[in-house]
Parts: sequence; structure tokens; C-alpha cells
Amino acid sequence: MNEVVFLSGQVEVTANNVRLLQLFEDEQSNCAVVALHPPDDPTQVVALNLREQWWCVDDLLRTSNKSRSGLVLVQSIMERMIVFMLSQVIERSSQEEMMFSLHPSTESCKLLWTENQAVGFYTVKHKGSLCDSWSSYCYLLPVLDTVLVRRSWRRRGFGLRMLEDFCSSFSTEEFLGVSSPLSSSMVEVCRRFLQQHKEHRERLYEVEAPGGWNQRRNIWLNIQLGRYSLSINVESSPTLGETAENEADSSSPKMQTECT
Repeated sequence: MNEVVFLSGQVEVTANNVRLLQLFEDEQSNCAVVALHPPDDPTQVVALNLREQWWCVDDLLRTSNKSRSGLVLVQSIMERMIVFMLSQVIERSSQEEMMFSLHPSTESCKLLWTENQAVGFYTVKHKGSLCDSWSSYCYLLPVLDTVLVRRSWRRRGFGLRMLEDFCSSFSTEEFLGVSSPLSSSMVEVCRRFLQQHKEHRERLYEVEAPGGWNQRRNIWLNIQLGRYSLSINVESSPTLGETAENEADSSSPKMQTECT
């Protein structure tokens, strides 16, 4: 009997509890991975099949490579697989709908590694990159688009660390954006960051794509005016970890952005 053993039990591999998962949003991309789920819950992934071998998802998020520490630019297909697992698989309850849209295969990402584990990531829409696949609109400034920290690693300042890294990575840009809408937990991260870094108060904006001046709101100013709902306890936020991706068409529905 072919079974996969993991921390909370074991799952038999049968035709009824394996399925293909698309890795990227690109319609022309044929990148997919075979996933194993419990027979009574097809929404929960317990293992992935890579190179003809089953790997528990927790094992795939660990590394023995000492150079993987801190924020590391995503370059390999395996690193993109880890971003996929963090955004689509990890800590998703059976009743929870998919919170994240799939990322493009060329999305600019950084993974956050600590204690030999992948604990989060953030993605960026670069200035001049297309806003979507159906229009000719391009981003007018760099935009921090998605931020995620795993639930078990929150309340340790990692969200603040990723925002700092984003801003320092574009030190020559006059203005930077964060995808709209901002969740209460993202507002709290921005508030703490801007309290510590006054030089960024006139630089950081909440933006809708493509980021023209009529699509920007200064984050620090709106915090001071009380136009955001601040999260006192971001750990208890029921939607913590969701994503937002701007659309050039303002009539398109937007998902809530969450981070910590």
C-alpha cells in the first residue's frame, strides 16, 4: 500500500485523493503539481509529488542551506513552489475559501527565511510592468502588492521588516505604493514604520493601479486624519494573511490585503 506519513497521521495514495494544482495565474502556463489530500477533505493538501517522490508540505518549507536567511529574492522554480504553498496551501481551513489569487510566473517576490524555515514572503509590482493581461496600463511607481507571514510566526516584526526592505530596495524612487485597500493590520505595520522613519512619510502611498495621482492616498496623512481602522491586536484578525491585487479596471472586485 502506497501511503504518505506526516505529523498528524498517514494518507493512502489513491486516484480519489490526488489532484493537479495550477501553480501560476498565466493561462498559457502548463506548470502544475500533483497534490495529495485526505479522502474526506479535498481542500486540505498534505503532500506534493516532486521528482516522483511525495513530500510533506512542512518538509518543503524547510532548508538546510545556510545561505537562505532573511529576505531572499525568488529565482528558482522551487522557490516559486514555496511561495505557492505559502499563499495557497498552508494553514487553510476546510471551510475557508481561497484567499489568494495565483501569482504570475514572473512575479517579483522575496521569501523570508528564519531558523531554516520559510515563514513569509512579499511581492512587488515594478514600475513600468503591466497591470494585467487584458489592458495596456503599466504601473507608474513600484507597488508592494502582497505580504504574508505565517500565523505561527506573527507578532515578531516580520511584516515591518518586509516593508522596510521594500522601501530600501527602491531608494532612488521618489514615491512608493502599497496596494489598495489596506487592511487594519497593514495600516498598523505602516503606522509603526512611518513613526520610525519620518523620511518616508511623504513617500509612501496607498495606490490603485496604475498609480496615477488621482489613484494615490498618502498613508501617513490618512492615518493622522483617522481614515483607517487600526488593528489593536493584528494576531486576532479573522482575515489575517489575505492578499490584494490591483486591477486597472476600477469596477473589478478587490480582495482585502492583510499582513503582520
